Amino acid sequence: MKKLFLLSLTCFTLLHCNNKPFITNSTSSDLQFTALARTWDEGIPLGNGFVGALVWQKNDTTLRMSLDRIDLWDLRPSDSIVTNPKTFDWVYDRVINNKYGEVQLKYDVSYEAFAAPSKIPGAALEFNIGALGEVENVRLYLNNALCVVRWKNGATLTTFVDANRPIGWFVFENIPQEIVPVIVPPTYHNASEAGNSVDGQSLGRLGYEQGEVVREANTIKYHQKGWGDFWYDLAVDYKQSGSKLTGAWSVTSSLGGGNAQENASQAMARGVEKDYALHNEWWQKFWAQSSVNVPDSVLQKQYDNEMYKFGSLTRNDGYIIPLQGVWTADNGKLPPWKGDVHHDLNTELSYWPAYTGNHLELGYSFLNTLHQQKEVYRKFTKSFYELEGLNVPGVATLAGEPMGGWIQYSFSPSTASWLSQHFYLHWRYSMDRKFLEEVGYPFVSEVAQFVANYSKLDKSGVRQFPMSSSPEIYDNSAQAWFRTMTNYDLALSKYLFAIAAEMATELGKNEQAQEWQRIGNEFGDYALAEDGSLAFAQGHPYEVSHRHMSNAMAIHPLSTLDVAKGGRDRDIVEATLDVIERVGSDYWTGYSFSWFANMYARAYNGEKAAEHLRTFAQCFCLSNTFHANGDQTKSGKSKFTYRPFTLEGNMAFASGVQDMLLQSHRGYIEIFPAIPSDWADVSFSNLRGQGAFLVTAVQRNGVVDSVEIISEAGGKLRLKTPIASENLKIVGGDNVKILDGFIEMDTRAGEKVTIGK
Repeated sequence: MKKLFLLSLTCFTLLHCNNKPFITNSTSSDLQFTALARTWDEGIPLGNGFVGALVWQKNDTTLRMSLDRIDLWDLRPSDSIVTNPKTFDWVYDRVINNKYGEVQLKYDVSYEAFAAPSKIPGAALEFNIGALGEVENVRLYLNNALCVVRWKNGATLTTFVDANRPIGWFVFENIPQEIVPVIVPPTYHNASEAGNSVDGQSLGRLGYEQGEVVREANTIKYHQKGWGDFWYDLAVDYKQSGSKLTGAWSVTSSLGGGNAQENASQAMARGVEKDYALHNEWWQKFWAQSSVNVPDSVLQKQYDNEMYKFGSLTRNDGYIIPLQGVWTADNGKLPPWKGDVHHDLNTELSYWPAYTGNHLELGYSFLNTLHQQKEVYRKFTKSFYELEGLNVPGVATLAGEPMGGWIQYSFSPSTASWLSQHFYLHWRYSMDRKFLEEVGYPFVSEVAQFVANYSKLDKSGVRQFPMSSSPEIYDNSAQAWFRTMTNYDLALSKYLFAIAAEMATELGKNEQAQEWQRIGNEFGDYALAEDGSLAFAQGHPYEVSHRHMSNAMAIHPLSTLDVAKGGRDRDIVEATLDVIERVGSDYWTGYSFSWFANMYARAYNGEKAAEHLRTFAQCFCLSNTFHANGDQTKSGKSKFTYRPFTLEGNMAFASGVQDMLLQSHRGYIEIFPAIPSDWADVSFSNLRGQGAFLVTAVQRNGVVDSVEIISEAGGKLRLKTPIASENLKIVGGDNVKILDGFIEMDTRAGEKVTIGK
């Protein structure tokens, strides 16, 4: 008996130490806990861009998997927008004539008054774990996108969301008694208070008939009808065999198609081993695309978790990432801010890691959705602005329809200008001419057409907007409409026409390029405060703490003002960063710290960039690294201490780390441009620079040791010399020149260039 016990123990150890069939690669960045989370927003996150799950413990005896799907949406039209529609001229008249209350009643009150349109939560799976006793360890293996829960009695749960299909798997092993999965749907007939858009409105306000859960043998199904023809299904197929329970679940919707029951049963027929092997293969390829290694353990762990989340949130054939992605709130309410598609900064920041992070394919879903919805945007532009060209609602449904809200920002004339940057960046980082010709430039040129029509020359010959705004200064008051152009609108307009001209030139459309350049040059200078910093607008200096860095768009992400240019540019950038720092973070949210860190990185201040990233990670994130907007430590970093979960701060964090290690927006590549002085040993692999260059670099003992660059598309490579010129050894490239601290060469597509001592 003793030998038999030892043999069984050895097999068990081999099964889990070798992780067959669940091959795992642990890292120090893995999420590890000694207990399951007790709230949904601290659960272990799993996802594949289409479906997602959060693993947590609801009470003493219940393990809960909160299941979600990206296209679970109530798309009923916003009553205030479709009924008796108004135009920009109507809004302008109300502002000028001090009747702004009518505008708020039309567009703002209804956002709170009506529950929909809105993202809606999915259902949940629950398991009675009362017999399993105390949890020993919970671990999210980032490299494998695999969650493993171990109990002290030897029981385990292994669960993952398939990287390739709308499927989730769960495997319980060594359980002392039968565990039966239970589908727990949202309650649509609740009597809770109506709530608000931040805390979450009551699901009862949607007016749905409660769906039905049906159990047949080893299958459970749930069908929920929503507004109009919309529906969604959840199905679970499972098998109990002795002390082991294996099951697969799927969520499908009328928007996405597919059959949840078939998905789950087909998964069980294939087997978990086969699905996990393909799942693991996807994630190994994902992690091989780029990596960073920094000596700050807080930043390293947060970065790895952010990139894991990015890989869980999007696929190239998917939708735009909304506020909470595939992890909609599981608290019996609608998600904060209706889980909408927020182009006020939220979607833009959420895709920043795609470029330098070398995941262009995952960023493509953003651009492809915008491209596919252009007709919706043209209709919106024509209806509200009564102009030709293209603008995008700043607050939109999954289908791109406007939802209203604070109209200065939800109907901002510069929304599409900011979105245009992403089309430009995708082209510059990929050098994909077909994309430029068929997708990128067509979108940007239509946006430029709209802005050209919306703006007019004033008496002095300077191009102006009839009214301007700056998210989200002065919130939703009439004062939030500026009579002079804000630096937010101005920076985006200058940038828009510059990139439109560059893209047109590349395509040989020289007349169009000249026209865009002419219009861009007609915009005036930035409004400066007395201390030389960027104001919000003329006469409106930055003198109150504010969450949105809208006044400083020219510094980042646009870099139309750049310290590297020296002179006036440097003075403005430094003065602006100084005043933002001095006024303080009382009314910042988490993403403010991430964004500000990016600004410091662009200003070559690695110490400050790292400081603000560390504050974000330690004070504004929950235990599972989810960005919770408010200061969770209540240590005075911000007077916002609430915890609505949104994603943009997480993704901006990842971008901040990348910008500390590699920058390429100035027309040349810079390696380690903004790292703290005490980062002696630091490296990265396959970060992407503009011009389609993949860069790997290693620094040891404070000195750059080696650089490797792969030229995907060929062309001119310009690199700021990372190694003293007398020690340079360059292999690869043609017509190599070393001059004034720069290395220049011609490269061929696919060529590798190495630079070392």
